[in-house]
Amino acid sequence: MVLAAQLVALAWPAYACGCGGMVARGGSRIAVDRETSAVSWDGRTERILMSLDVSGDAEEAAWIMPVPNRAAVRLGSPRLFTQLGRLAAPEHRDRHYFWPRSGDWPYDDVDGAAAPGGGARGEGVDVVGWKRLGPFDVATLSATDPDALGDWLDDNGFALPGRLHRELEPYVDRRWEYVAIRLAPGTDERESVLGGTLQPLHLTFESERFVYPMRLSRAAKEPQSLRLYVLAPHRMRPSSAIGGQTPRVRFAGRVEEPADEVRSFARPGGGSSADGDPFLTVYEQHFPVPARISGDHELRRAHSDTEYRTVVHHARILAWGGVPVWIVATGAAALALGSLVVWRARARRRPSADVG
Repeated sequence: MVLAAQLVALAWPAYACGCGGMVARGGSRIAVDRETSAVSWDGRTERILMSLDVSGDAEEAAWIMPVPNRAAVRLGSPRLFTQLGRLAAPEHRDRHYFWPRSGDWPYDDVDGAAAPGGGARGEGVDVVGWKRLGPFDVATLSATDPDALGDWLDDNGFALPGRLHRELEPYVDRRWEYVAIRLAPGTDERESVLGGTLQPLHLTFESERFVYPMRLSRAAKEPQSLRLYVLAPHRMRPSSAIGGQTPRVRFAGRVEEPADEVRSFARPGGGSSADGDPFLTVYEQHFPVPARISGDHELRRAHSDTEYRTVVHHARILAWGGVPVWIVATGAAALALGSLVVWRARARRRPSADVG
């Protein structure tokens, strides 16, 4: 096969991320610490921008991403996540308290410690494309037989365990396609181990439903964490928790006059400004037991476009002119009490002075 000559054959035990099955060279370890993705859908075309934070001692890694239809894949820009992060940033508010607490004078922590903060073809498999994108080798596959797909992956450097083979079967039954991605960090010895935030990948494909593939994460050995930015004409919600904790809304709001990166991503079908400003919904979800993941996230329109922004409260001692009010108040009270004592003492002496 053409692709076989371009992908080094590796025997990799499986790890997984929310986007698909991640694998590392045998004897090495890689873990997805956090997955951040942005998705958009206009009713026909869907886009996914995916960024992974990884750690471990692996020098090479790969993952499999199932998609409903043939996907166009290119390198993405991290600027989109920066812009979305600013839009969805929480609002910070101060909550003042009167009496001093631990850490305030005169109860300062004596130890100084800070408190913690909140072409080629195989039987049943068709290789429809292969290309190099920066550090990524990307193959686009279709398959009619899950066993044949698993064999092809095994033969071409994506040796997956049996449990991950089984998770591919529902996608084959629905005639989905697959993006197989192989990543090597480079030739520089200082960059020989994969770690940190990987360069985002951008996928575009046709879809009748707004979906985010998650099923392959069932093979993950460690708890998974997902942050999902959803751009659509209206507020969207996951149809279920798919075996994880309840997805938590971190932001929901209409993006007025979006930046170019956001505007372009929010209109995967190339719509015009007449389509209106996109609605951004941000979800976070934790999967303590990945084996309980029951399927893919399907996003549906929420009952209303209710807006929401996370509010972070900061406890601060009430101060006046930089001086804690309790000091001013207690000082004033002490002064008033002292004045009263002096006045009463003088008042007692006046009668004896007036006699005669």
